[in-house]
Amino acid sequence: MSVVAFIDTRGSKVPKASAEALTYARRIADAEGGDVVAVTFGDAQGLGALGAHGASKVIVARHVKHVDGQQLTRLVAAVAESSGAKTVVCVHDATGKAVAPRVAARLKAGHVPGALDIPENGQVKRNVFSGKAQAWVLTTSERRVLSLMPNSVAASSDGGEAAVEEFTGDLGAAGVTVKEVKQAGEGIPLPEADIVVSAGRGMKGPEHWGPVEELARTLGAATACSRPVADMDWRPHHEHVGQTGVAIRPNCYIAIGISGAIQHLAGVNQSKVIAVINKDPEAPFFKAADYGIVGDAFEVLPKLIEAAKKLKAEQ
Repeated sequence: MSVVAFIDTRGSKVPKASAEALTYARRIADAEGGDVVAVTFGDAQGLGALGAHGASKVIVARHVKHVDGQQLTRLVAAVAESSGAKTVVCVHDATGKAVAPRVAARLKAGHVPGALDIPENGQVKRNVFSGKAQAWVLTTSERRVLSLMPNSVAASSDGGEAAVEEFTGDLGAAGVTVKEVKQAGEGIPLPEADIVVSAGRGMKGPEHWGPVEELARTLGAATACSRPVADMDWRPHHEHVGQTGVAIRPNCYIAIGISGAIQHLAGVNQSKVIAVINKDPEAPFFKAADYGIVGDAFEVLPKLIEAAKKLKAEQ
């Protein structure tokens, strides 16, 4: 019995979340017996290396170049049916959210979005109420579709080489037309980052972002911002984190000059450690913080950068 793992391999390397999903699928397959079939799309090469993360076989639809929910749903469902898979694993990201519910409906399968751990006794743990609580969901259907929350399972890399097979079935006409592609640019992608340095309106303008970027470079972190900052074009929109932006779960999230509105917290409160810098001691963010500094960001940041550089030099 196979476990199917649908992953997005576009880009110069396998995304961290995709490696985690393969590891997650491998652990389920080991517990229940069977192998892991990875399903992907696009022009990525070297897909046999996905075996290092747990895939036994990789099936790739080369003729699908972009995220088309309908085509990819047909692809994943076809592979699940042909391999007799009882479990389909996706990443709980934009691509996975476009595909997982559709696959569940097509396969008449139970769907658990945002899974946090390996199922136990048929129950899957996930966050509810924007991460304020956790629930254990029991799936009673013959099949199930699980979408894994990024940074929930450590990716393994101790497997071998996977066999690669091209999908030749009919996936129907594309329902999506891509007119323009904008690259996010250099730096660490937010979903991949272990550390994120984020700032808000407290920085008072885009011209003051130098210390934020310097701290991020020193820590090897990604940069992010609150929604008002992106709306005012102080920072690019792909850096916007929160309920209406990118939801992230880094090991450390540093928030500078961000009040901590509920919409922002909903996208970052699953970070393992949250550190807040704000001159307002009543800022809501302090209630969610593991560490907090009450002070002016323009006074605190230089000292923090100096301390980070000293620590890095000692390592």
